[in-house]
Amino acid sequence: MAYLGTQPNDVKKNTGLYTPSEILQLTKDGSWGGSLELIEEQTYSSGVSFVDFTSIQENKYNVHYVTIENAVGSNAQVQLQFYESGVLETASVYQYALQFCSPTTFLELKSTGAGHIQIGNSSSNEQNAYIYLYNLGNSSKYSFATLQYTDNDNDDSRTVAMFGGGTLPQASTVDGIRLKMSSGNYSSFTIKLYGVKQI
Repeated sequence: MAYLGTQPNDVKKNTGLYTPSEILQLTKDGSWGGSLELIEEQTYSSGVSFVDFTSIQENKYNVHYVTIENAVGSNAQVQLQFYESGVLETASVYQYALQFCSPTTFLELKSTGAGHIQIGNSSSNEQNAYIYLYNLGNSSKYSFATLQYTDNDNDDSRTVAMFGGGTLPQASTVDGIRLKMSSGNYSSFTIKLYGVKQI
């Protein structure tokens, strides 16, 4: 554990200010917390129906962060599923609640018995989102997701945004995630998985 001072028990009074050299040293030591650490990046430019991340380092991180950049499908939405101890959970046990926003529409999308957590809108245009995932490796807690999403609707006449969250309401060790299209294939995307370093 990092400290500022000459001895482990000689911690300087924290005034909330750090010099640039102190910040550099804490960063070098890996103690400047809250940073993102890239676990894996997957990029495709040809058709695949899903993307799996099966080495998520759930023992190291209790918060994960996913970015979805320019995911393109065929009038389909991105959906999230979890692997529990290596087995993909596909039963209708997921719950989610999302707020859908456009210049002309404002409505709620929700489910208490879905086979996935919905991430976004059905669109054939580029879809972009970020997702925070919580408690994935904790076998005594539920796994949760919160998200923000945007796209241009199919006719490009309006921008759509969505925000909300979902859960797998059963205590289990989640050791992988799947991001899939509701139908058809991705034609292109970049998806990155990060671990959030603990402070």
